Amino acid sequence: MLSSPPCQYSTLCTPRASLLRPRRNPNSASLNRRKTLQVQSSIDSSSGDPPIPEFNPRSHNSKSTALLLRHLSHHHSQFAGPKPEDLKHPQLSPEERVRLLELSLVRNRTPQFPGSLYVQSPGDADVATSLPPLRTLFRDVDDGDGDGAAEDDDDDWKMIMRAIEIRRKVTAEIFMEALRRAKFGITYSTNLVGKLGGFIDYVMVEAASLKRLPEFSNSTFNTRAKTVVQDSNVVPLIRWLKHNSLSYPQIGKLICISKGNLESITRLANWLKSMHVKGRFIGLAMLKAGEGVFERTNKELDEIFEYLERNGVRREWMGYVLSRCPHLLSYSFEEIKTRVGFFLDMGMNDNDFGTMVFDYPRVLGYFTLTEMNEKVNYLKEFGLTNEEVGKLLAFKPELMGCSIEERWKPLVKYFYYHGISRDGMRRILTIKPMVFCVDLETTIVPKDIGVRDDAIGNMLVKFPPLLTYSLYKKIRPVVIFLMTKAGVTERDIGKVIASGPELLGCSIAHKLEINVKYYLSLGIRLRQLGEMITDFPMLLRYSIDVLRPKYRYLRRTMVLSLEDLIEFPRFFSYSLDSRIIPRHKILVENRINMKLRYMLGCTDEEFEKRIEAIRERRQRFESSVVNDKSCNLEIDDDDSTPNRTMVDTQTEAE
Repeated sequence: MLSSPPCQYSTLCTPRASLLRPRRNPNSASLNRRKTLQVQSSIDSSSGDPPIPEFNPRSHNSKSTALLLRHLSHHHSQFAGPKPEDLKHPQLSPEERVRLLELSLVRNRTPQFPGSLYVQSPGDADVATSLPPLRTLFRDVDDGDGDGAAEDDDDDWKMIMRAIEIRRKVTAEIFMEALRRAKFGITYSTNLVGKLGGFIDYVMVEAASLKRLPEFSNSTFNTRAKTVVQDSNVVPLIRWLKHNSLSYPQIGKLICISKGNLESITRLANWLKSMHVKGRFIGLAMLKAGEGVFERTNKELDEIFEYLERNGVRREWMGYVLSRCPHLLSYSFEEIKTRVGFFLDMGMNDNDFGTMVFDYPRVLGYFTLTEMNEKVNYLKEFGLTNEEVGKLLAFKPELMGCSIEERWKPLVKYFYYHGISRDGMRRILTIKPMVFCVDLETTIVPKDIGVRDDAIGNMLVKFPPLLTYSLYKKIRPVVIFLMTKAGVTERDIGKVIASGPELLGCSIAHKLEINVKYYLSLGIRLRQLGEMITDFPMLLRYSIDVLRPKYRYLRRTMVLSLEDLIEFPRFFSYSLDSRIIPRHKILVENRINMKLRYMLGCTDEEFEKRIEAIRERRQRFESSVVNDKSCNLEIDDDDSTPNRTMVDTQTEAE
């Protein structure tokens, strides 16, 4: 029998099996097996020495191929495999460099697919044989060319910045994982991390600095970053801020301005709670107070607000004041003392100052001292003294928030255009200071109500609140009511508004409509009521409780007709006890009948003169009548003489 010849390459088969068995990567094992079979088939097909196969080393199995070729060189001297020192990593393009850098710094292991060139995670056992050394990414490509070295330096700098950016992304992923463990949503965590760029850098730097400590010398960056996030207690702080209605941009800004000193946020929040600041305003107060507030101690803050409490700001008001003006937290004690003295020097007492700060907290801490001095000096130009300005600011501190150039000067020009003098402006300012706080273009100017231009100035001075009323919500409804329900004609409506602008401030349902129904119930016709309102617009402003006793006295005691009231509607404007009843008694005692217009429309001196004049005329008339009667008794025979006497007497009486 023919025996099978001994395997010429038995020595080749054994090393091949021994080399390929310990490989963990199945792709690498199958590739080595195919290359070995190609070498064996080429040897069997030739009668002479086997030819040198074409070898294209690949980066992921270069060492295994070198070992195989070195083993074959013992049996085939013609085959010269590459030496290990000759197996250098090929030149890499910038895109490949970035890819290798990302793979070396990536935190999570990505899936590895058949045919991949590199091991996908630095934690793999074969990473040393798969990934080129990181230093090869930064070596010069062309050592002999200076320009090439400069370009490589730029590339190296870009690669370093790229490495920092990748490390920042890894830190952000670690922070997001901590938020997810705390049951925060994915969308909220992603949005919040996008606003925490400064804090992410802080965690990255702190994690890198922990490498110097002995207990962290052998730990990974991920472990150190997790330690920094956990020790900072930032996740519970974020939950507390979110619970107090802060949005994620506000939370991110607040954590970033603390510069990693998160304990100062907790300390300041507890202090604000002790000052009666509500939870939803605590975060906003810290956010608007600025970066310097986290460097202030509780003792410094207590000193400031104890001083405010001594000057009239109550303890229970502090929370409201700090919520509306958190800038007070950024001022020193001396600055607060200067600002308080600015108002106290204008004659304010503690009660006025305290209520002013409570009504408008920004008046104390929002504006600069230069702005406040300019506004006070401008108000003094209306003829107000320093004490009067102080009372005005205590009554309406919102004046300090108005701009001189944008609000006050255009308003003063508008007043001058309508003929209002400085005294008129002063009256407007003292009666209704809110006029100097409203917008001229949107609130004051568009008020076309049929009043003549020459009467607008007097109307505004007479009733300054008119300037603050809305044209469509307040003025026009009253005008329409007067014309449709009160009998005022279109021709007289301008006169009514000019004479009684106070009507525009009355409620239609609770005042005007009730009065109109009362007058109509007395028997006054609608046309007559319109004439009465035109003559005396204030007729609709009186209360029914005031009108009813006067009308009862007019009809029952004075026994006057309704026509007398229609002729003189101002009768309701006079006091029943101090004018109507006393003067009526004088008329009754003197048996004098006088119209209401002459009875009430004069002063007490004029009324007494009128009564005295009527008495004298009556006495002259009575004396002349007595004399005529005596003359008639003496002359009985002459008929012409008595006739002449009676004519003269009548003439004198007339």
